[in-house]
Amino acid sequence: MDIDKLRSLLEAIQQGHTSVDEALEHLRQLPYEDIGYARLDLHRALRNGMPEVVYCQGKTVQQATGILSRLWQHHDRVMGTRVSPEMADGILKEIPEAHYDPLSRLVTLVRTQNPALPENAPYILVVTGGTADMPVAEEAAQTIDFLGSRVVRAYDVGVAGIHRLFDQLDLLTRAAVIVSVAGMEGALTSVVGGLVGCPVIGVPTSVGYGASFNGLAALLAMLNACATGVAVVNIDNGFGAGVMAHRILQVGKSNPPGEA
Repeated sequence: MDIDKLRSLLEAIQQGHTSVDEALEHLRQLPYEDIGYARLDLHRALRNGMPEVVYCQGKTVQQATGILSRLWQHHDRVMGTRVSPEMADGILKEIPEAHYDPLSRLVTLVRTQNPALPENAPYILVVTGGTADMPVAEEAAQTIDFLGSRVVRAYDVGVAGIHRLFDQLDLLTRAAVIVSVAGMEGALTSVVGGLVGCPVIGVPTSVGYGASFNGLAALLAMLNACATGVAVVNIDNGFGAGVMAHRILQVGKSNPPGEA
């Protein structure tokens, strides 16, 4: 149950449209619902502003579909991550309202659209070292968009052709937050961090040859970045970077520079 649904329920009680017993039935499943193979955190949206997101990798199609279906009954916006095409086919058969993006591997369900943002709204910039980093970058970018923040993309601007990055300097310097996604040696994040004054979130990817150790080399490089103001999430964790970037942007909106 999200804040809007809870407010509507309380207003219905106040106006006499819903009895106390009926309201108790709605609230009985707070703070979670046990469906046997999962305990759904239905209270999470009230605590941190967004419903529980389903990590679908490792689950069966039936489990992922069941969890998404139950969350869809309680929330107007639901997301599942790391969804394979095969799993997506099963989910879409059971939940035809769902949308699947094969690049980001995200499944989303939306009843209410986010408010339209003005063209001059603060934005989060997602950059990648190469095209091979796009699946992780799109997981971040689409998560940001799903949460209601403005997102701008600048892909394939890695240090192997650093002039491509400098061509995006205007976008970089005007961004409120930057998500920097890179594999190989992960150098892009340190370079970006040295060019801008906003927070930079590094996302190491598992892209690279043998000595990249499936992203470990990029992770260590980003953790050891000499640029200041850089934080790092786990390997291939575009979703986590997207959520963090959105939260940073929201804090900035509620506390503009110079205000206590």
